[in-house]
Amino acid sequence: MIRAALFSLILCALPLSAQTHEFDVRPGAGWIDTNIDLNAGDTLHITATGQLQYSNAQQPNGPAGLPRGFADLIRNLPVNSAGRGALVGRIGSIEAARAFLIGEQMNSQAPVTGRLFLSINQMSLDQATGSYHVTVDRKAATASQNAARQNVHVPAFPQALIDSIPRRVSDPNDAPGDRVNFILIGSQDRVQSALKAAGWVAVDRTDKDAIIRGIFASLSKEAYVTMPMSELRLFGRAQDFGYAQADPLRVVASRHHFRIWKVSQQLDGQTVWAGAGTHDIGFDRDQRNNGITHKIDPNTDGERDYIRDSLTQTGMVVKSDYITPTDPVTSAKTATGSGFTSDGRTVLIYLADDLGNVSAGFSDIFCSVLKQNNPGGGDWGSCSRYIDSPGKEDLKLEALSTKYRVLIVPGILSSCVSDSPAFQEGQETLKAQGVDVDLLQVPNDSSESNAKMIANYLREHSASDSRKYILVGYSKGGPDIQVALAQEEIADKVAGFVTVAGASGGSPVADLLPSVAEKYMKTVPLKSCQGDLSTGFKSLQRQTRQAFLTAHPTSPVPTYSLIAKSDESSTSKSLMQTWRVLSSYGSAEDGQLLRDDAIVPGAKFLGAALADHFAVALPFDKSPEASIRSGMDKAAYPRAALLESIVRFVANDLDHQSGN
Repeated sequence: MIRAALFSLILCALPLSAQTHEFDVRPGAGWIDTNIDLNAGDTLHITATGQLQYSNAQQPNGPAGLPRGFADLIRNLPVNSAGRGALVGRIGSIEAARAFLIGEQMNSQAPVTGRLFLSINQMSLDQATGSYHVTVDRKAATASQNAARQNVHVPAFPQALIDSIPRRVSDPNDAPGDRVNFILIGSQDRVQSALKAAGWVAVDRTDKDAIIRGIFASLSKEAYVTMPMSELRLFGRAQDFGYAQADPLRVVASRHHFRIWKVSQQLDGQTVWAGAGTHDIGFDRDQRNNGITHKIDPNTDGERDYIRDSLTQTGMVVKSDYITPTDPVTSAKTATGSGFTSDGRTVLIYLADDLGNVSAGFSDIFCSVLKQNNPGGGDWGSCSRYIDSPGKEDLKLEALSTKYRVLIVPGILSSCVSDSPAFQEGQETLKAQGVDVDLLQVPNDSSESNAKMIANYLREHSASDSRKYILVGYSKGGPDIQVALAQEEIADKVAGFVTVAGASGGSPVADLLPSVAEKYMKTVPLKSCQGDLSTGFKSLQRQTRQAFLTAHPTSPVPTYSLIAKSDESSTSKSLMQTWRVLSSYGSAEDGQLLRDDAIVPGAKFLGAALADHFAVALPFDKSPEASIRSGMDKAAYPRAALLESIVRFVANDLDHQSGN
């Protein structure tokens, strides 16, 4: 009775309108049923106010939660990356339904149909007083949105294709092990994006990766849940990727996990991935060497269906089905000697096409500009050296449009190396072609402070010229512009927004402050720095940027993102240390940002420039400082061609959207 009185959800008012509901949410009640049924595509606007006071916290906290501390490394929270005491939600009550951060404000579309639940991001034994007042506004999806979701064609999966895939994986000694129990159909980028959205994390491949990721996790105060996974073999090779879901406190003994391999055959031009998933539920004796190994749930069909359900919860699955190989495996033993059973079926999971991926069209423009115009000069050779998935070189290039003005907002440290301004060569060649282009040098301050500076510039320069701007945000310039668009009411002055290696989702490197700032200050001659580096880097921390995206998940103007992507041979010496750290994440990266963090949610994806984070925009190869040229030894890149291609593509796309 006392617990029910103290820890209950109180429905405190009738709906303010047909779609508005209010609640008081108190800690300790677990997942609370709001009785709000959502359809996929429904728009949710959730706001929360109030405070909680935890018995072992010095200060009260609001719906955003307490700042993460080192104690959070071992806390078992519903949302691992959010602060204790934050307001969180989930859609549906099945095991695979993943919690998401709501915080003080959330604007989002429901990815799937289901019931909305609310809770507090805390452990069951945490003691807190107080409550949050939560308002939920729901706007139903339109009929056209629902029709678009339903009218999707997927190709049939041939029996011959499933029969060509080995039934089981094997250990390095060729001992047969787990069964192949699921198939994914979709590009590598789409698969990785869907898995990230479903809460799966890439697992460390080596003990060295585990050490690096563990250090990174502790520095960012995020629980480490990516312990290494042994290598198994299919098609004669080790897995291409391993993924896991786990609770921080139980990761050693219990986690959902799987391995996937790319299949050589395609399905109607789409990539096929074969996967083997099992659920670790404890420890067992390895019958090969009498050592200790993980014990798996013998009902492997449960993990197969859990993987399907978790991906379905993202809204990125257009269809799932079952297919049975001609000679199915229904009972066997793993390579370690544990028995398992199955009904023999393999689940097929078709991922939706990424309609926002326009990289093919952008590559055609980039390769044609580089070949035909070669702005800025230089002997660059094939465009395949500079762009992922190179395109045509023979497009007819019209004169550049002067309908829009271009404003470039550079990243952190840019004011410290003002003799190497972002896209210097590209600015000159655009001006020579009649394009009105400018660079706004912002200080090393918070994104909120720089957003006001951006807004003031646009208001001042729009007073005498009504042409709208194409905003180009490089690195931290991306989130600075995002904040300006969200908070400064300048969308009417902006035609489109482009991020180039933009830190929309934050950077793991920013969590290493102050050591990173100190490193750069020692290795780069910083002459005229404006602002506070520490403040600027705090705006780039992932928790900060993710909280902003939760509150502002959509851009008010057409948005585009281009990432940078480098390997060990194309990364400058000054970025090599952070590049090696980020490479342990198993994702495309540029020495400062991971792929998904460099893409604005909902943006059209322009593709990947094959360059490190600095080379893609900054002319350090032409710096008058010998020490900079030495440290940035991979800085040569056709930036003028890249900027011209961005302006051409975006201007054409904006004109197409407006019907011009």
